[in-house]
Amino acid sequence: MQWSIEEVRAAIPARLFKRDTTRGLLYLARDLAMAAIVWRLGMQIDTISVRPAVVGLTGHAGAEVLRWGLWLVYWWFQGLIFTGIWVIGHECGHHAFSDSKLLCDVIGFITHTLLWTPYFSWRISHHRHHSTHASMERDEVYVPWTRSELGIPQPNEKNGKIDYEEYFGDTPLYTLFALVRQQLLAFPAYLVCNVSGQRKYPKWTNHFDPNAVIFTKGQRNVVIISNIGIFAMVYAVQLASLKYSFANVVKYYGIPWLCVNHWFVMITYLHHTDPKLPHYRGKEWSFARGAAATFDRDFLGRMGDFFLHGVAHFHVIHHFFPKMPFYHGPEATSYLRKFIGDHYNYSDKPAFKALWENYNECQFVEDTGEVLFYRNKEGKAARLAAEEVRSGSG
Repeated sequence: MQWSIEEVRAAIPARLFKRDTTRGLLYLARDLAMAAIVWRLGMQIDTISVRPAVVGLTGHAGAEVLRWGLWLVYWWFQGLIFTGIWVIGHECGHHAFSDSKLLCDVIGFITHTLLWTPYFSWRISHHRHHSTHASMERDEVYVPWTRSELGIPQPNEKNGKIDYEEYFGDTPLYTLFALVRQQLLAFPAYLVCNVSGQRKYPKWTNHFDPNAVIFTKGQRNVVIISNIGIFAMVYAVQLASLKYSFANVVKYYGIPWLCVNHWFVMITYLHHTDPKLPHYRGKEWSFARGAAATFDRDFLGRMGDFFLHGVAHFHVIHHFFPKMPFYHGPEATSYLRKFIGDHYNYSDKPAFKALWENYNECQFVEDTGEVLFYRNKEGKAARLAAEEVRSGSG
């Protein structure tokens, strides 16, 4: 790709870069209203199983099945709504919500803190991710494991015969367990332990240490403010548990929060992890190449587009221009796609199918080479870099 970011920007109408504070606030108000309505409806669920009319119609067992079925519906939609609110905070972190940086930070801090994300701390590392995406040496998150890091020998060390089953021979049941663990715990683990982050960082690097390598000395105070917000949430949940019971806090808030973790991790994983996406070393990396090395996906169809503000549908344009408001994503993407052509990545594969396949297909990258593609559990790559094609490897 020979074009510059300036050339890409010139191909997109200037009006699509303008931020509309009122429009952003209306989206936030819509999400908060939906959360309140669903919460209020959820308060009726536990009474259903004891209503005489329901029990008389379905019996006690049927009423219980209905009750838990309604809780599943509540968790699904409240989880999506909470995730949409988290996305608004993400917009604020990029200064895409409003021209007012103060307003962005106030709303971002509140919305992210309510969902257990240290706003300023994560904003800092996330900005670096955008600045260095797909760089093996400098990206912040979803950095691929290399052959040597997993202890897999080079093909020439064993005459080209490697029993990859020895390294990746997990049963489907264990793979499912590992995938569920990733979906529910990966984001907290990244914040606390740098799991899936840049492995060149010192051990115990995390987003709550003001002195961590992630931050500069000038960012120390905002990291502390983020921590105060999280401590406030710990106290608030403790008070709510004492007043309303821990079980109710889990049902109304805890499980939807776990759903936020799931949706956020699933979305970002599928944005940045695919056999067709390259990673770069050294001088092969550039901002434009990194921005193009991500996927747009038809994530949950219209439901995902509505509740999640198109964050999965229009992610490529977001990597090129993080300050562009999400509501301009659809139109801006049409111009971007026309300009960059085959360098634009899109998939309409069902999201859960893509998650399972990519989790199995994207295992490691090679220790050498400047342009890298994931290899699967059989050691094969869906795409080969030019130097691999010339050498006949893969």
